[in-house]
Amino acid sequence: MKNLNGKRSFLWLAVGVICGMCMSYFWPHEPAFAVATDRDGDRFAITTVPTRSGNAEGVFVLDFLTGRLQGAVLNSRTGKFTHAYFRNLAADFSVDPTAKPHYVIVSGDVNLPAQGRAQFADGGLYVAEMSSGMVICYAFSFVFNTTPGAPQQLLPMDKFQFRQAQ
Repeated sequence: MKNLNGKRSFLWLAVGVICGMCMSYFWPHEPAFAVATDRDGDRFAITTVPTRSGNAEGVFVLDFLTGRLQGAVLNSRTGKFTHAYFRNLAADFSVDPTAKPHYVIVSGDVNLPAQGRAQFADGGLYVAEMSSGMVICYAFSFVFNTTPGAPQQLLPMDKFQFRQAQ
């Protein structure tokens, strides 16, 4: 009797594994997209931003001490950084960089339509600053090119006030 129960348990286990494999094969597959953001205390933050499908992400570094945001996109064919971007956030937020502004940065999908000849990347940057109480969305133009281009300014798309300025 004990041996028969062991065989049934194994049979049910095998049926469960086979059913699970069949379900996972027919279940709709969704790709996982991940962006990363990290910071080093009150000195700088780094984040990645999607550019276009099939291309490498852009990487952006926000220097809290100068209020400067700089980034680049690695060319997936040449393995070199061919697109460079920059922005003076201290001027955008009207803060004094020597007064130690408190920035927060994240990236996200924006999927903006082309404006004239400018084709935007799929992702954008959202930067908030505590003393001004503002959040600004930045976008950047991205056209796949294997030759390095001149650095371009990040474009502020819109902003909103999340608290009163101090």
